[in-house]
Amino acid sequence: MSKKRKQYSSGFKAKAALAAIRGDETVPQLAARHGLHPTQINTWKNNSLSKPQSYFHAAIAAKNRMNTILMIDIASLDS
Repeated sequence: MSKKRKQYSSGFKAKAALAAIRGDETVPQLAARHGLHPTQINTWKNNSLSKPQSYFHAAIAAKNRMNTILMIDIASLDS
């Protein structure tokens, strides 16, 4: 039986890439803290630097969807 690969959300990738870009911690330290391989963080970092609009678009869209769902829930509580 094959093992299913982990899938990370765009938001998580964006946070990890930004942390690597900021340089507060080294990439190996970030990788150890999040249980990732340093190459993965470097890939996300390089992708975010080479095409930032397309890379962060999915994270922004997901956040907007969540905000819309929350607003609908709040509106239903008022009625």
